[in-house]
Amino acid sequence: MTRYISWYNRLMFDFKQIQGDFPILKRQVHGKPLVYLDNSATSQKPLQVIDAMRDYYTQHNANVHRGVHLLSDESTLAWEQSRKTIAEFFGAQAEELILTRNTTESLNGVAYGWADHQLRAGEVILTSLLEHHSNFVVWQQVARRTGARVEYLHLTETGHIDLDDLETKLSTGKVGLISLAHVSNALGSVTDLERLVALVKAHGSTGGGTRPKIVLDGAQAAPHLPVDFAKLGVDFYAASGHKLLGPMGSGILLVKKALLESGEMQPWFFGGGMIAEVGTKTTTFNENLADRFTPGTPDVASAVGLATACTYLTKLGMKQVAAHDLELVTYALEQLQQIPEITILGPSEAGSVTKPKRIGSVTFLYQGVHAHDVAQILDSEGVAVRSGQHCTMPLHTQNQWLATTRASFQIYNSKADIDALILALAKVKKVFN
Repeated sequence: MTRYISWYNRLMFDFKQIQGDFPILKRQVHGKPLVYLDNSATSQKPLQVIDAMRDYYTQHNANVHRGVHLLSDESTLAWEQSRKTIAEFFGAQAEELILTRNTTESLNGVAYGWADHQLRAGEVILTSLLEHHSNFVVWQQVARRTGARVEYLHLTETGHIDLDDLETKLSTGKVGLISLAHVSNALGSVTDLERLVALVKAHGSTGGGTRPKIVLDGAQAAPHLPVDFAKLGVDFYAASGHKLLGPMGSGILLVKKALLESGEMQPWFFGGGMIAEVGTKTTTFNENLADRFTPGTPDVASAVGLATACTYLTKLGMKQVAAHDLELVTYALEQLQQIPEITILGPSEAGSVTKPKRIGSVTFLYQGVHAHDVAQILDSEGVAVRSGQHCTMPLHTQNQWLATTRASFQIYNSKADIDALILALAKVKKVFN
């Protein structure tokens, strides 16, 4: 399988051209070429994105919608076209897209805009210890406000969601919301959405006779896997633009159109732009779904940048992006497994393009050496990785991991970057002997 992926990507990926699109990769750190393997935290940005945002600010900057001059018309057009491009990238209708600042804001939007109005005391919110704090703390707070309670799904030995446990918990008929990571930011494990959605449809009905709503944290999935919101079978999908080559301060929340049209999903920020009519006692919101969830002046430049990033990835092909990533993960696992001091956490194999088990990153422990010390030595060799608990403190606490080291990948990474990682890890052994 790895051989097939490698051959396929040689046809599709021109690494010299791709790496040339990312000016920061030409940097040297500590006198050595930069090897950037911290992509789960944030990706680097191609010139196309940087230039598109610069062009907006130097040629078209104006407020949207209500101006009657040319710049306002151009800015409005840029905003609306960007929304359409981003929605299409995720397989959604433009009306289903709410632009936010990041995944965290998107998940809070589901909490305040849906959960606070729909969940009742005694209902269950299902999540897991795999979750990023953004998809963990938010539901604890919802439980406090609504009287619902949070329960945590078991994990398998490979670091995946235990879907047998999900089936058991669904059979109680008390589950109102399920919120899980599409891909774990700590372990890289991929949730089996096909089976998850099938189980919810088959078993998941609350006392009111409706199935639980499904929220997906797609922050670590969207940069690496094709996402087709129309086919996923979930109700909400959140992701961050800055992890998929777009600018910081850009994010998306996809909401099923029926939830928006019925008013079941309500605005959670209020201000200008979203208003239809304001009186001294009552206010009605814009009938246009996109405008209803856009209070105040939108960040048009970031929308332009994210749309450009989506276009860039679309031209590469997300299936090819996924195949490339699986090749890197497979190679990293193979190389790291040869170092006796290293224990790999999470799935020990990447799986296939059609059934990925792990994607985006490889996380490990180095025996006898703190993760921060590992990362600092790697940095001295020009290799940037992430160390710590990766905003998954409950997961680390349960497994008694003080801190872990994570190497994560993007389209501009190659096997040579992993070779540089392995070579730098030899210095860890030399320093700590």
